[in-house]
Amino acid sequence: MSQPIPQTKPPSPGSEGVFLVDKPSGITSHRLVNQVRNLTGIKRVGHAGTLDPLASGLMIILVGRQFTKQHNKFLKLSKEYLCTAQFGLVTDTYDSQGQILDQASWDQIETITAQQTEQALEQFRGKIEQTVPAYSAVKQNGSKLYELARKGELEQKDLPSRTVEIQELELKKFDLNHTEKTLEITLRLTVSSGTYVRSLVHDLGKVLGVGAIVTELRRTRVGDYSITNAIKLD
Repeated sequence: MSQPIPQTKPPSPGSEGVFLVDKPSGITSHRLVNQVRNLTGIKRVGHAGTLDPLASGLMIILVGRQFTKQHNKFLKLSKEYLCTAQFGLVTDTYDSQGQILDQASWDQIETITAQQTEQALEQFRGKIEQTVPAYSAVKQNGSKLYELARKGELEQKDLPSRTVEIQELELKKFDLNHTEKTLEITLRLTVSSGTYVRSLVHDLGKVLGVGAIVTELRRTRVGDYSITNAIKLD
């Protein structure tokens, strides 16, 4: 199935097609879609894979009925991310925007080594069973999980799980800062559609016994589409 060729110019009034857009951190995917809708004046606008408000990077935006109907061509494409994680914290959202549920002591954190982290990462490579985070848009009994979580109507045991594939998982940076008493790592990973990087980081923190949260997340590739070709919207 051939992939549509993306537009190389920013969205303008009346323009339809596939747009590669670099979403900034701090806004929702829905807001980005609305920006494109306002720029083009076309109501039929969709996207091929959401990003959390914290996350930045590549989003594929489909403008016009002809292109939103091709949504399925993008659904199963693998995705590449750069992720910064901080050890020692657990939050309800699995990232730095959530409420802190638990915090490890520096004595616990500073004993972790790069070698231990590499060994822990090994169990996440390949096909794994992953629990969907509570603060996600996955639906359960007609309601989105984050809506149930906010109402206090969701328990950990009720969270759905799915099989995902971690095709590449590389520890690019290990930064143990004794002055600031922080431990941060940077990961580069290529994953199947439906994978939650927040869940992977949360589970890695569990394995190492100190907790971990995502502090930065950037999507750099979707299938053969690269962030280097993406448009920044003012």
